[in-house]
Amino acid sequence: MNAVGDQLRKRGCEVRLYSEEQFGMLDEAGLSEIREMDCVLAMCRSPKCVDMLKRLEDEGMYVVNSGYGIENCRRERMSRILVGHSIPYPVNITVDTDKSMLNILRELNIDKCWIKQADYHSMHKEDVTFVRHAEEAQEVLHEYFLRGIRRAVINAHVIGDLIRFYGVKNIGFFNSFLPMDSRHFSPDDPDTSDEPKEGLDKNKLKELCEQAAEALDVEIYGGDCMLLPNGELMIIDVNDWPSFAPCRKEASSSIARHVLRRIKQIKGGR
Repeated sequence: MNAVGDQLRKRGCEVRLYSEEQFGMLDEAGLSEIREMDCVLAMCRSPKCVDMLKRLEDEGMYVVNSGYGIENCRRERMSRILVGHSIPYPVNITVDTDKSMLNILRELNIDKCWIKQADYHSMHKEDVTFVRHAEEAQEVLHEYFLRGIRRAVINAHVIGDLIRFYGVKNIGFFNSFLPMDSRHFSPDDPDTSDEPKEGLDKNKLKELCEQAAEALDVEIYGGDCMLLPNGELMIIDVNDWPSFAPCRKEASSSIARHVLRRIKQIKGGR
């Protein structure tokens, strides 16, 4: 966000930065000042801040990413939207963490799987847990319940090569790579390598990731995709406004250009 702010300033824009806490504490006078701006760029995740973004958007402000898009990237809603748009996604189920799920997991033939907090974005590594069998899954669900997490998404484990991606809508920016810690994603898969297998179609990868971002209504996005042994691609996760850590310089410039282009389009349509 700081890098994007710098890029916008270089292009002659006035930029005001707020922390998530500062934004959440704004009163009507503070919101009135924001309404005088051309757009709001947001990395916030708290329910209160997201509701404020949605309010500003409903009033006609250009908000990127949309508060509605940020909500769509919460695990439960994301799973439902991606499946509903026929985007390849792991077999999954959303559950109450205080219920017994052993029989259901066995019926769905879900053995190794990933348990993820459903209602909000994962903020800690403990919010995403790999388990090796249904009994362990039940134990983890109980731990989630004791931590105050009431709902969880369970995704069947997928074997393949993990690919991390970053993109900016309508600007042509797309970056993908195999993360250094890719092995952690498949801890029991001996064939996980440090290089993607042959058969990766980068154009199809970009197209699939853009389709997922479009379905979720996020303009600035990133996430994880799996290259399966048969060469097919499957989306694992999509994040609104990720860190862009390995490509921050290029991404911040692309985001600034995208935002300015959209502002011009919006003003031109008035």
